[in-house]
Amino acid sequence: MRIISGKNKGIRFNPPKNIPTRPTTDFAKEGLFNFLSNYFNFDNIKFLDLFGGTGSISYEFASRGCTDITNIEKFPKCAAFIQKTATEMKYEGFKSYCMDVFTYIDNCRESYDLIFAGPPYALENLNAIPDIIIDKKLIDGAGWFIMEHNPNHHFDNHPHFYTKRNYGDTIFSIFTNEKNTKL
Repeated sequence: MRIISGKNKGIRFNPPKNIPTRPTTDFAKEGLFNFLSNYFNFDNIKFLDLFGGTGSISYEFASRGCTDITNIEKFPKCAAFIQKTATEMKYEGFKSYCMDVFTYIDNCRESYDLIFAGPPYALENLNAIPDIIIDKKLIDGAGWFIMEHNPNHHFDNHPHFYTKRNYGDTIFSIFTNEKNTKL
């Protein structure tokens, strides 16, 4: 795996073997960040990464200048790797917590400019995640919630759906606080 752009462009990182993750492909990640860079200045955002996995999305934000990152991952081996890698890369403002995403959400008292969730595609309550995020008021102002999913899930009719980006079988659905503000 590698970092696509920013100060750490091209740096490779090797997650531990046999971890329960499905890393976002470089192709999908590059497409997503090309799109996001048209809307956000990464230097000035507060970012939350849910289901952190290998930390790939968080590292991409950090490499592009984001200095307020919170990463949530419940599997200890993954969470330890994420923290170790962030420390080695000297990312400032990078916080990593080993805990269940839904426990974090239930107890969170903050809001974020950008939230990314890359849940397991077979997660039982995957379709409820956008409502949970919006109901808990975790999106700050005009911020976005981005959820990675496969074609088996559809959010185009969700009242807070904004737009989506498809990269093969990887889909990023984007939600906002506003209702029905599709691109």
